[in-house]
Amino acid sequence: MAVMVTGGAGYIGSHAVLALLDAGADVVVVDNLVTGFDWAVDERATLIECDVSDEGRVRAAIRGHDVDAILHFAGSVVVPESVGDPLKYYRNNTAASRSLIESAVAESVKHFIFSSTAATYGTPDKVPVAEGDPTVPINPYGMSKLMTETMLRDVAAAHPINYAALRYFNVAGADPQGRTGQSTAGATHLIKVAVEAATGKRDSVAVFGTDFATTDGTGVRDYIHVSDLAAAHVAALALLRSEPVRSHTLNCGYGRGFSVNQVLDAVDRVTNVTIARRYEGRRAGDPAELIADNRAILAATDWRPERDDLDLIVRDALAWERALAERGV
Repeated sequence: MAVMVTGGAGYIGSHAVLALLDAGADVVVVDNLVTGFDWAVDERATLIECDVSDEGRVRAAIRGHDVDAILHFAGSVVVPESVGDPLKYYRNNTAASRSLIESAVAESVKHFIFSSTAATYGTPDKVPVAEGDPTVPINPYGMSKLMTETMLRDVAAAHPINYAALRYFNVAGADPQGRTGQSTAGATHLIKVAVEAATGKRDSVAVFGTDFATTDGTGVRDYIHVSDLAAAHVAALALLRSEPVRSHTLNCGYGRGFSVNQVLDAVDRVTNVTIARRYEGRRAGDPAELIADNRAILAATDWRPERDDLDLIVRDALAWERALAERGV
């Protein structure tokens, strides 16, 4: 049996590929390489260049590689862009996911793990936010992911497939062994942007919003190391395989948050560079604070964070940024 990873040439997907391979799985990656990189896919995996909505090729890949589980990362992820171009997000995230789910059902795939997001909660009434709290997305990105969660719930009720919807909080860092990292040009992830500034790729870092109801007025987020997140997918897959009639929705975070200014202070501290901060107005679709209640994933799986340290996350991101510079990327 093999595991199919869609979007496996991208940031989070390439780390999940490494975690699966390191755990002994056979992995086939499906990626259209629009934002991913073929060199980011470990040579132990098989790479098929196609879109997840290409049902013919996806179904052939499932059959040809005896796939029993799919980890679905492919999609668009920039909140402000989703506000300006919602149809792109409903096409890339919702419609494409529907095609992939149909392929999975048609080929009798047993397990499906979905790359969801804390943006499904919108502006929560309380923090930390738990899986059972209201889901009221305030941007098309969050809504496009919630719609896919709903499809999976309904499909699992009608067909012999179970799923885990993993709601990510803010993902950062890079593989500690330097095998992959965040490589997308023009990325909007705060720590990625900040280490680019620290290494001279940017002149400054924009801080969007200084009037949130937080300790210093800047937005607060729960930052999870990408390698810990990848390990959470391996643990979730083991859970699905052990309980094939149950599905799960699980937060992936550390249960504590840092403000934008606190993150930038950490980057200054780790890099010994004082990054110029450019204070601007709030971005559309940004809540003030998002912190995970992670008790459910800790109770349901054997996953335990290993890199829950902001400075460590920054150091790994910085090492990858320097590696990209050596590659000329």
